[in-house]
Amino acid sequence: MVLLWIAFAIGNRIPLLSMFDLGIHELGHLVFRPFGTVVSFVMGSGLQILVPFGLAAYFWFRQRDRLSCGLIMCWAATATQDVSVYIADAQFRSIQLIGGTHDWWWLLNRWHKLAIADELANVVWMFGLVVGMVGLGVIVLPLARDAWDWMGRGPALRVSGPVRVRERRSPRLLP
Repeated sequence: MVLLWIAFAIGNRIPLLSMFDLGIHELGHLVFRPFGTVVSFVMGSGLQILVPFGLAAYFWFRQRDRLSCGLIMCWAATATQDVSVYIADAQFRSIQLIGGTHDWWWLLNRWHKLAIADELANVVWMFGLVVGMVGLGVIVLPLARDAWDWMGRGPALRVSGPVRVRERRSPRLLP
């Protein structure tokens, strides 16, 4: 919740995580450079978002570790929010870059779509928020279910497969 609060409510970057995201962003430019300029510009932000999504999928499907998956989905949400800020800055180019051209200014200007930067940024921001809420749900719902069961309010016994009903017998008394 703290990650999402910092990113979405306050609008700040996550201190160490944002530097890691920047490294992944720049790696995306480098790895996808052979595929052309447009792909290289898109995949900076693309890889920044896809890496946490890929890790979340790994923990969900391969490891069956829902806690790790939920936490990494929250990271994906903050990375997506960070990309939305970068997109919104396309018209102004006020974010200090580590060098080169502003990716989203170049992409949107190329297609004469700088006017939609705010709308695109809002869509990306909302997508990130939804991802973050899903990540929190993945973390919290199993914990709430376990707490509910622990308090005696849930089912007494979870059975996988068909349930067989037996007759109740009175206990045998030992002689």
